[in-house]
Amino acid sequence: MSEVLVPQVARKRWAALADAVNEARSAYYDRDAPRLSDIEYDLLFNELLALESTYPQLQTGDSPTVSVGGQASTMFTPVEHLVRMLSLDNVFDTEELDSWLERAQRGIGSIASEATPSFLCELKIDGLAVDAVYRDGRLVSLATRGDGRVGEDVTHNATFIDSIPKVLTGKHVPPLLEVRGEVFFPVVAFDQLNAEQLDLGLTPFANPRNAAAGSLRQRVDRRQEECEQARASATTDRGKAKLARLSAELDRAIARLAGLELTVHGIGAVDGVRIERQSEAYALMGGWGLPVSKRAEVRPDSAGVKAYVDYYGEHRHDVEHEIDGVVVKVDDIGLQAALGETSRAPRWAIAYKYPPEVVRTRLLDIQVNVGRTGRVTPFAVMEPVLVAGSTVSMATLHNAFEVERKGVLIGDLVFLRKAGDVIPEVLGPVREERTGKERPFVMPTHCPDCGMELRPEKEGDKDLRCPNARSCPAQLRERLAHVASRSALDIEGLGEKAARALLAGGIVADEGDLFLLTEQDLLRSPFFRRDAAKGESGPQLTENARTMLEQLTIAKEKPLWRVIVALSIRHIGPPTARDLADALGSVDVMAQASVDDLAEVGGIGATTGEAIAAWFAVDWHREVIEKWRRGGVRLEQAQVQTGNLPAAGLTVVITGSLEGFTRESAAEAATNAGAKVAGSVSKKTDLVVAGDSAGSKLDRALALNVPVVGLEGFNALLVGGLDAALEHRTDPSG
Repeated sequence: MSEVLVPQVARKRWAALADAVNEARSAYYDRDAPRLSDIEYDLLFNELLALESTYPQLQTGDSPTVSVGGQASTMFTPVEHLVRMLSLDNVFDTEELDSWLERAQRGIGSIASEATPSFLCELKIDGLAVDAVYRDGRLVSLATRGDGRVGEDVTHNATFIDSIPKVLTGKHVPPLLEVRGEVFFPVVAFDQLNAEQLDLGLTPFANPRNAAAGSLRQRVDRRQEECEQARASATTDRGKAKLARLSAELDRAIARLAGLELTVHGIGAVDGVRIERQSEAYALMGGWGLPVSKRAEVRPDSAGVKAYVDYYGEHRHDVEHEIDGVVVKVDDIGLQAALGETSRAPRWAIAYKYPPEVVRTRLLDIQVNVGRTGRVTPFAVMEPVLVAGSTVSMATLHNAFEVERKGVLIGDLVFLRKAGDVIPEVLGPVREERTGKERPFVMPTHCPDCGMELRPEKEGDKDLRCPNARSCPAQLRERLAHVASRSALDIEGLGEKAARALLAGGIVADEGDLFLLTEQDLLRSPFFRRDAAKGESGPQLTENARTMLEQLTIAKEKPLWRVIVALSIRHIGPPTARDLADALGSVDVMAQASVDDLAEVGGIGATTGEAIAAWFAVDWHREVIEKWRRGGVRLEQAQVQTGNLPAAGLTVVITGSLEGFTRESAAEAATNAGAKVAGSVSKKTDLVVAGDSAGSKLDRALALNVPVVGLEGFNALLVGGLDAALEHRTDPSG
């Protein structure tokens, strides 16, 4: 099968889209601080899907279109979900909903011509997805979604959330039950929480999802330990004051957890129970004492689905919690299995997103923010206004061209919406309300943080960037925070405030100095030290500072791919970093590799290869690596003994569905046998394992004459290696 030649403009657009989607995911999942609206994100994502549909070879193993999104964190103990948690595809209007309903009915008709599907409709809660496991009726695990396969263990925090049953009740409780649900704040509790944040001088939460994530992901166990330690030494006035402060913080943390509620909306793994319909599962879960939605309804046809969607579009604020849409599912479990799923979302379910609300408010000012890559982004400062259930005072304006396109002036009354009911967006001015006192925004010509003259990275770019990448304070703060982010080295204690303190105190010059930090270095800054208590010889590090030093030490032994992500190379997210780590084995090899060699790794392409080579060509970037080396950071892949493994040294690509394996378990089995599992097929691929519904990767294998095997060949590979697998070589073209 011949491939369509991919134009260079398409490759560049794909790289830009993939970069934007991965950045948006990182902001949403790693920092609980989304920067794009749902609508903007989905427009980017759908354009990416369309490009990959036209040019299938663009869909590499690290494409956002083949992953759920999010990362498992090391802040909490990792928990592997018994059944993978998927995302949902979205539609935004009735036309798109009609198209999905027609596709679902056609798919069902091709499987069972007599089947008439009914649909379960439920409200899409603005909260945090969780996975709960019960064994013999007792809660043994509560975890966040993470990357869909591995989440964070927050079971201890569940003890303070009354709506999460600790013991199931009712008849015929299964010996094993894994349920999925949404943890959220009711509107009243969310408003109260934000009022308390303001009273304490803290930043309010942008939306209920962020509030739920921030509350559930508190280390309450550590706060309890700190209180116990303080109680033991509360014999002086200073000790008693410390105990009172820690106790108050613990009480607030527990109160936030107590304000959370849970609604379950699905089952993962289950033993001893046969369930034929989604609605039946909800009835069973309710009978076992689990909180299910009272508003979930089965509708017999498409008309019933649209009536449900229309009703809650008009009555969304009659609900006790924030909603951002409706989820529609094929009710029959057997038909769900037959329709199947993509790598990231089920084909039997869809999320209908409601149009965002629009309000009016005063645009007080337009200021700019400098990001990690030097991009200078204007943002609107507005009179606070309630929109879609929360108070908004700031919104991004993207770039100077966007400000001009929207025609907004400082002082304007503007239309504001919560795009996707999450991200504030200025739509444009209310022109008839102008008084003549409004003034235009003037994009700064120099960086507001370092004074360097701003310029586009290349001709034709709309974005202006600060070229002072090495020492611009804003870029330094962002890079320090990125090193510590969950997608990189996951360093607890190194947040924005700590980054500011490190730079303001001259403790670090750049991210290279992080792993050379000592206790004495940190004691130079009042942010990291506290006064000596009775019996102590002098100033001491705060608990946060000690945590940061401990986490920096742990980070030195993190896997190579995390180190690569932490370097802040453009276009490099976790999936690409894993491919680079597996293929090249060390940062030093990566630094010496040619653009062509880099582009061959996992099929990442010329754009990413050029970005990597350009990064290593900068002197101070290489100095950062040398500082990390001196600081003890492991810059090479951990050695794995592969001599006796049957697939040692082989590069394998797995595509399609293999009976008895999920995508993850198949890759894990191959890796455990010594193979490197690649995301795309190249001349260096030793074997392609093709299951049912294999797509463009199989076509490329045939074009390159790479050996192809099916399930039998894969099982043979795991036991006997390549020769045994090739005994089952197939000819899929015939």
